[in-house]
Formats: sequence, structure tokens, C-alpha cells
Amino acid sequence: MDLSEVLARRRMTRSFRGESVDHDLLDALCAEALRAPTAGNCAGVRMSTVSRDLVGQYFDVATDLEWRATSRRYAGLARAGALVLVTSRPQDYFARYAQLDKASSGLAQRDNWSIPYWHTDAAMATMALLLLLEEQGLAATLWGNFRHDADVLRWAAIDDEELFATVLIGVADGEDYPSRSLQQPVPARSQRVRRVAGDVPRRGDVDVNLGEG
Repeated sequence: MDLSEVLARRRMTRSFRGESVDHDLLDALCAEALRAPTAGNCAGVRMSTVSRDLVGQYFDVATDLEWRATSRRYAGLARAGALVLVTSRPQDYFARYAQLDKASSGLAQRDNWSIPYWHTDAAMATMALLLLLEEQGLAATLWGNFRHDADVLRWAAIDDEELFATVLIGVADGEDYPSRSLQQPVPARSQRVRRVAGDVPRRGDVDVNLGEG
């Protein structure tokens, strides 16, 4: 299977059969996914694997009782065969960009990052993991970090990292509820690719009007 085929096949899957995912395989795939680019070679992304027998505990801390009682997707998600917590260490980026070869960037302070590259690196590693899982014939979905992150980190005994997202993994059961987002009209992929004309004045160029007088 080539990369184009893996990309075309990959879909978010939100309902699983409940079969465990081989933990050694998952650890190995996470290590491979961490080959993804990392700003300044900070290597500030971490992945923590969670076995099938702890999935229920995860949902107990990552969600609330009302959501579990009313969500039509909860049962399918809770049958995931494993989880991966993707976390990052912003402090590694501040320390790296305070070093002599990076100090002129001014990025030793968190507020100076217009784009937090610890999130960027985590996203790259997560996408790499999703593709590796697809290559292995495993289904997965991204569980975004929108709430309860402190509880999840405490449960996982992680105290010096920030939660980016959780990847839910398993064997699809075909009972997924389609996302309403799929009904949204979006431009075709080809329409989202454009070419830069290159006729914009370079920074520092001065447009001088000489007039006729």
C-alpha cells in the first residue's frame, strides 16, 4: 500500500468491536510516529499507550455522566481496543530556543510564540500515527482535548506535559454514526491548492512615483 492509498483510505472511526489492540505493536507504531518533524529538534512530544482494560477508566475521567448517558456514540467509542494520549512539553521548546543558536528568535518565553510549535509537532506526530494505524488495518479517531484535560493527565500520572489529544484505536464494527460535519459544503481539494504569482513587492522595496514634472 503506497502513501496516496493510505491517505485516501484513512477515515475517522467512532465505533469499535471491542477487540484489544496488541500493545507491543502499538508501542512500536508510536515510536515510529515520533519520527515526525519537531521544531528545533526539541523532541517535545510524548505518546502514552492505554490498553483495552483501562479504556473504561479513561472515559470515566475524560467525560461526564450526562454525556455518557445521552451520547449515541459513547457505546461505540468505549469499545476502542486501545488509546494513545498525545502530550507535549512546552518547556522543552522554551529551553531550546533560549540556546545561543536560537536566542535571537525571542522564543524563550511562551507569550512570544504566535504559533505554539509544541501543538504543531504534536499534530504532525498524531497524523503520522493515524497513517501508520491505517497501514496496519486498524481504525482510529481523534478525541480532541476540549475539557477534562487536567483529570486525564492526573489519571495517567503525567504532571509535566500538556494534553494535545487522544487517539482511539481498534477494529471498526461498521456501526458508526456519520458526522454531521460531512454534510457541510466545502471546496474541492484541488480548489484549496493555489499558486503564488510572485508579483508582490519584496519587503524593503519602495514604490516611488516619479511623476512627470
